[in-house]
Amino acid sequence: MAAAAGAAQSVPDPDETAQGDVSVTIYQNGQSLVQDIRQLDIARGRSRIEFPDVSAQIRAQTLSFAARDTAIIEQNFDFDLLTPGKLMEKAIGQTITLVRTNPATGAETRERAKILSTAGGVVVQIGNRIEVLRDDGLPVRAVFDRVPPNLRARPTLSVNVESTRSGVRPAAIRYLTPGLGWTADYVALFDDGDSTIDMQGWVTLTNTTGTTFHNADTLLVAGSPNGRFGGGRSQRNMVRAGTESSGREQVGDFYLYPIDARTTIANQQTKQVSFLDVQGVTAKKVYRRTVNWLSNDSNPQNVSSEISFNTSSQGGLGDALPAGTVRFYQRDSQGTPQFIGENTIGHTPTGSELSLRTGDAFDIFVQAEVEKREEITSGEWIKTRRYVVYQDGNETARLDEERPEKYWQTTMRYTITNAKDEAVELDLVQAGLDRGWWSRDYRIVSEDESGVQINADRRKWVVPVPANGEREFRVIFATRY
Repeated sequence: MAAAAGAAQSVPDPDETAQGDVSVTIYQNGQSLVQDIRQLDIARGRSRIEFPDVSAQIRAQTLSFAARDTAIIEQNFDFDLLTPGKLMEKAIGQTITLVRTNPATGAETRERAKILSTAGGVVVQIGNRIEVLRDDGLPVRAVFDRVPPNLRARPTLSVNVESTRSGVRPAAIRYLTPGLGWTADYVALFDDGDSTIDMQGWVTLTNTTGTTFHNADTLLVAGSPNGRFGGGRSQRNMVRAGTESSGREQVGDFYLYPIDARTTIANQQTKQVSFLDVQGVTAKKVYRRTVNWLSNDSNPQNVSSEISFNTSSQGGLGDALPAGTVRFYQRDSQGTPQFIGENTIGHTPTGSELSLRTGDAFDIFVQAEVEKREEITSGEWIKTRRYVVYQDGNETARLDEERPEKYWQTTMRYTITNAKDEAVELDLVQAGLDRGWWSRDYRIVSEDESGVQINADRRKWVVPVPANGEREFRVIFATRY
């Protein structure tokens, strides 16, 4: 059933707007700051000013109004928008015209009907009979004599003001709103032969505020100001945080990414704008497997395939990267880019090192096994135990005891297979070495390759594996547990 309104309030042209000089600052945590400066003729004394075309999701409590020689007294936000359902709901008790069309002849008949209810359907009274308007596709139109004054075709903010003079002057409103958001998306073309990537960065703007922002000066903020909205992303893919300044403008601790030209952000629209385009950045493929302590794999496990690069100004991307998704492509033998995986990044300062997992390696497997584990008593390690005696909740004594400590010697065997036609290097990481206060001490008795201690919990080895071959790699640990 269609609804046709009378001439009391015309349907607006979507290309027309009452907005003035609009600036939009969009954050990555679900809210945005809208600033709108309009030239208005304000009367002297007390008057009412209307601001159509504000966000339909405006947080009215965040509004500020400013006009020279004018003070705000009261503000109202009219959020009941003109829709067929609202129009019918507001017309309860009123009389409208129902226009029915005969499908066979095309002839129209008109009847006056009084709207009684809209709960669960439209109930009308036509003469002495009560009728329910069915939504069965039959050609019926409801014609209204007027539009209720409290329904708006556009979201409208109204303010009551007191002015000491009359005349045209700029009037500015500023408010926060959800419904405007942006994300960063990165497209990276990886060249395995040259060990480089070409990366493009795209800003994806989304507007669900219910309002189009016309010819807006748009500024994007990378960061998450504290508020009622969510925060940023995890930094799990960052190997090392950067220490370089990016040269970008900052406000507080947030980076600013201005859109070069003014742009119209239409309601219910997704728009993409480029902000990064860099070629020939040094990158490398990394094969990695992290093994938990005393793991006994029943079957060989795929290693992860990762692409590592940095954001430094020398040989890297040379920019701070807002949180987003990085999608990797690689050319096939025909030169056609093919998708090879994606991962997310958090807010990343310039100079950071990233290693992003793109998936599982098809041809490389690791099977970790405890080959041997035996308990050994040694007089080398002496453990001091301290006992604290309490009585009635108060400490009364401390007793120290020193004695030789038993420890374990564990041989871990890692069987690595490589079905590729080329040799590879595997970053093999043993985790779980720091098991708590009772077992912080461990030693490497022997290792087939020299390892690097990452931290108290992890040790890494770079293990070469021959083409179409297998490698057994052993490490013997002496631990207190």
